[in-house]
Amino acid sequence: MEKLTFSTRTREEMLSVTDALRRAVEDRDWKDGVLVVFCPHTTCGLTVNEGFDPDVAFDMTRFLHEQVPQHYGFRHAEGNADAHVKASLFGSSVSLIVEDGRLLLGTWQAVWLFEGDGPRRRELWLKWLSA
Repeated sequence: MEKLTFSTRTREEMLSVTDALRRAVEDRDWKDGVLVVFCPHTTCGLTVNEGFDPDVAFDMTRFLHEQVPQHYGFRHAEGNADAHVKASLFGSSVSLIVEDGRLLLGTWQAVWLFEGDGPRRRELWLKWLSA
């Protein structure tokens, strides 16, 4: 297993991790298989979505902020229950196809880390499954 580390800047943000994942695949000479990316944190998650228009990430964050507000009356004492809910909506992992040493994504797709309780230092765990 390998690890990548990222720093988030704000409480809620979408951080593209696509380039770092592409470099990880290329640097390790992985040819054909599946890259499983796991987020071991309970207040952030992963998703694949559009990476071309930055307004998509903004809209997703804004929508979640409005639908699951921080001060909703949650019972969780730490004050970050909204981040737990949002992270669960995204999920904690993505599986990505690698072919001929390249990460395969659709034309407009990117891999996003959603931060719900930042700023923080976050890890992603990478597991390579060869074909």
